[in-house]
Amino acid sequence: MLTFTLRRLLTAIPTLLLISLVIFLLVDFAPGSPMSDIPLTVPPEVRQKMMAALGADQPVMVRYLLWLKQFFIVEPQYALDAAFGTNFADGAQRIISWQSKVPVFQLIGERLPQTLTVVGTAYLIGILVALPIGIYSAYRQYSWFDQAGTFFAMAGFSVPTFFTGNVLILIFAIKLGWFPTIYDTNLSVMDWDSFVKMIKQMALPVTVLALFNAAEISRYTRSSVLENLNQDYVRTARAKGMTERTVLLKHVMRNSLIPVVTVIALGMPTVFGGAIVTEQIFKINGIGAALIGAIHVSDLPTVQTITFIFAVLIVVFNLIADILYGILDPRIRYD
Repeated sequence: MLTFTLRRLLTAIPTLLLISLVIFLLVDFAPGSPMSDIPLTVPPEVRQKMMAALGADQPVMVRYLLWLKQFFIVEPQYALDAAFGTNFADGAQRIISWQSKVPVFQLIGERLPQTLTVVGTAYLIGILVALPIGIYSAYRQYSWFDQAGTFFAMAGFSVPTFFTGNVLILIFAIKLGWFPTIYDTNLSVMDWDSFVKMIKQMALPVTVLALFNAAEISRYTRSSVLENLNQDYVRTARAKGMTERTVLLKHVMRNSLIPVVTVIALGMPTVFGGAIVTEQIFKINGIGAALIGAIHVSDLPTVQTITFIFAVLIVVFNLIADILYGILDPRIRYD
């Protein structure tokens, strides 16, 4: 397992480098300049100095290498600096937002808690709802519960999150008035009233994302459990006199979770992508809102950085899924 993990890590490095190059070049070719919002009355020499301060006057490959260095070396040093009060990154040049003129990772750090709170809660609820539904639907195949689960999954796949979000806002926020229509980022979990308000404002966006995730995971769980229920080792276990509970939990579930783990692990970056739309609907000041705002004003460094973070998440969770294969199924050997 250790050899496989190291081999995958070494494979991930050139993969990330290639992805970073593609993302940087594609975004860099888009229209936009750090001087777009600077008045034309500003003298050319001042504009040149501003371009040089942002590193925008360098050739494209020089800017790419500088951006890559800042992403993997400079910004992690600043993270250590903030965490431990050290001075690792003193004097280092950081990735600067063209729009706000502050480090991009500072913007991400300010927005990340909002996104993680909504996305993390939604994904956890989606998993907790999907697994029992998928397992019981497979065990009671063609029952009314299975039919209802199939309808639930099809609806979750078919209906886009922006439609679901607007419907929930119309019914539960505007018509019934149960939930707020404005997302407040200044609430504290230490105060009970603020905590209750936080739960209320999270209810609708979390529901939208959780329904979407649960629909996908439940169908994969059902298919995997159905496949394993018909295997010879299950009939053998039943012939030995084992109870259905033991057969299902000890034998079927262990093997059925392998493809499900893939969906769960690789679905986490997808949820971040879905949060981009959800944050726009519910006016959540998170990573998705930052990305959309950066696109609107052609803030290319911010777009490049956030997009590459999504790509890093996909590679990392893919690696996690591969490692979990060997843990869940002893038949799989990598070394």
